[in-house]
Amino acid sequence: MVQQTVIIINKYGLHTRPATVFVTQATKFKSDIFVIYNGVRVNAKSILGLLILAVEPGAEITIEADGNDEKEAIEKLVALTKNKFNLG
Repeated sequence: MVQQTVIIINKYGLHTRPATVFVTQATKFKSDIFVIYNGVRVNAKSILGLLILAVEPGAEITIEADGNDEKEAIEKLVALTKNKFNLG
């Protein structure tokens, strides 16, 4: 299992559009992937799970992956987050 903590730097937090981009990327991996925010752990492959977290701009989340491609999954998802979900 691999974990990494990142800060949500995009203007609106983890709302519908960035959450959709995140889920789309997460589903490309075979590993189990979770996002942890304020002590709540949700499946990162579930749009509803991510939206329930209501992650605000500047919030710190932990991305956790467990499986054969866990390192690649963490690298890609952390990079996606740092690039503001490629939304500009």
